[in-house]
Amino acid sequence: MIFVTVGTHEQGFERLIKKIDDLVRDGKIKEDVIMQIGFTQYKPKYCKWEKLFPYSEMKEMMQKARIVITHGGPASFIMALQEGKTPIVVPRMSKYNEHVNDHQLDFSLAVNERYKNLIVVKDVETLEEIISDYDNLVRNMNSGTLSNNTVFNNKFKKIVDELF
Repeated sequence: MIFVTVGTHEQGFERLIKKIDDLVRDGKIKEDVIMQIGFTQYKPKYCKWEKLFPYSEMKEMMQKARIVITHGGPASFIMALQEGKTPIVVPRMSKYNEHVNDHQLDFSLAVNERYKNLIVVKDVETLEEIISDYDNLVRNMNSGTLSNNTVFNNKFKKIVDELF
């Protein structure tokens, strides 16, 4: 199953929702797709969808999904990372009237530059190829989040061990 979420921002995200719906319609995506479409005006015809899901259902969808596709909002792609997924991130862009500026693009690219755990997609026309090749793309990538707690605990343990 593929889970798609566009967050709760008040501007629609027709570019992503319509593209995924078209890929299902054309048989390019053969597995079930569930979408959280937010305030997108386009209503998918070939995918299951809801405007908004409660947090617990979002978490459950991400756990069950083989692929998670999110907008570039950190809460969405971090939730996917916390569930051990490598999300496909399609940032909202101002030139398509999806957000007020391109901070989602800038932020998701910066996160990926540092952690190498996102697949950032600027052009939705590449989604078919990325979805088809998803398993190969993520095979050698970092998945999940990097925990500062783990890093701290390991350093602290090393200091304690050296003291004794």
